[in-house]
Amino acid sequence: MTSAIVLGGGMAGMLAASVLARHATVTVVESDRFPDSPRPRKGLPQGHHSHMLMGGGAQALESLLPGVTDTLYARGAKRRVMGSDILTLSSEGWSLRHDSDAFMIACSRDLLDHVVREQVLSDPAVTVLEAARATGFTGDDRRVTGVRVEQDGGAERTLGADLVVDATGRRSRTPEWLAALGVPAVPEQIVDSGLAYASRLFQAPDGVDDDFPAVLVQPESGTDRPGRGGTVCLIEDGRWIVTLIGTRGGEPPTDESGFTAFPGAMRDPVLGELFSRATPLGEIRPHRGTANRRRSYEKTPMPDGLAVIGDAVASLNPVYAHGMSVAAKSAVALRAELERTGGVRPGLAARYQKRAAKETDLAWTMASTQDLNYPQVRTEGVRRTAAPGGLAKRFGDRLARTALSEPTVARGLFDVYTLAAPASRALTPAGLLTVLRGPRKAPLTTAEALAQFPALQAVLDATPAHGTPAHGTTAGTR
Repeated sequence: MTSAIVLGGGMAGMLAASVLARHATVTVVESDRFPDSPRPRKGLPQGHHSHMLMGGGAQALESLLPGVTDTLYARGAKRRVMGSDILTLSSEGWSLRHDSDAFMIACSRDLLDHVVREQVLSDPAVTVLEAARATGFTGDDRRVTGVRVEQDGGAERTLGADLVVDATGRRSRTPEWLAALGVPAVPEQIVDSGLAYASRLFQAPDGVDDDFPAVLVQPESGTDRPGRGGTVCLIEDGRWIVTLIGTRGGEPPTDESGFTAFPGAMRDPVLGELFSRATPLGEIRPHRGTANRRRSYEKTPMPDGLAVIGDAVASLNPVYAHGMSVAAKSAVALRAELERTGGVRPGLAARYQKRAAKETDLAWTMASTQDLNYPQVRTEGVRRTAAPGGLAKRFGDRLARTALSEPTVARGLFDVYTLAAPASRALTPAGLLTVLRGPRKAPLTTAEALAQFPALQAVLDATPAHGTPAHGTTAGTR
């Protein structure tokens, strides 16, 4: 029978395994050992930080694993509608509350991975080789025939397969393993803003329920100062996950006093005022590896029998929350090619890689373009097509400013941002006229923005646990 090997048992690897299982026996090679419940694991250090599954990714995930989103909601994941369940402070100001069709799913990465893994591994066609790591490909520059693996420190052995899928994420070694087979170098682009994370779990204050919005302070870009921001997001079990972020030169501290003080350096201290009213759960967790890196396998003379998916193709700055959604949409692309060819056939991998590149384009463009606006950004293989502060930047700023108070413009942007629609949907002709005309309403004051969410204002009006003044006492003056 046809066989496939998937390297990596994270989100991308599990979804690749789920579609391959309809056409082959699948072995997942995973360096970690999976927990039997939603718990952190060593092989996923970024799992301690905020994770959002965008609407387009959620739709792709549901099409791959029917019923998975209902299971997530039943176990405490939150559906957050863009505009009505999220309060955002962007570079242009506070957002106006309104309805839209765009949404995202918020929960811990531990829960999301566990629910997906549980459903995928219920398929008898999928088996897992845990505590194992691949050390290279077998084959030549025309065809990959399998992988060499070590398990539990034992002797290296070879696993043969009709198809190998690399889903090992940012630490992927496929470029060097291909070079060892005589394949030319894989074209690569890097945009690194130096963004760093510091996250902590909190028990939300008494009385907080599903009406509590996600709160997002976006890092300000296009200045000569580091961008600083963060999120407070309700997840399962009545917890908040608080993630503070800063670009190079403005990284968030990981000590107690520094973490607490960091929101004071933002344009509004609301995040700090919120978590001062909550109970810390566990330690402050840092994370640094957030550069945007894209490898163009579709432009490489790849050997047959090898496909690459997820962060191993394009690792995106996690602040934009697109990585898992791109992985899910890429798995849908793999499924489409498998169905079109009737299974694992010669040429499948190359055709899939081209489709995966198209699924990556939008998220890569949004992340890399935004990060190029931060000071001290570092790049490799990237050609800037517009000067900072040029016409495109000014139009983008006007678009963002108009979207704050014009729901018709905001909805188009939300559909695109959540990867539920192509970039062409961002602006209809009527929306373009609205942007050219500009916003018809004055920007919201801080007090007006917070008052849109009574559940949020109620928390801010409560007595702080750590001596931080209530936001309501100063909001009117900001």
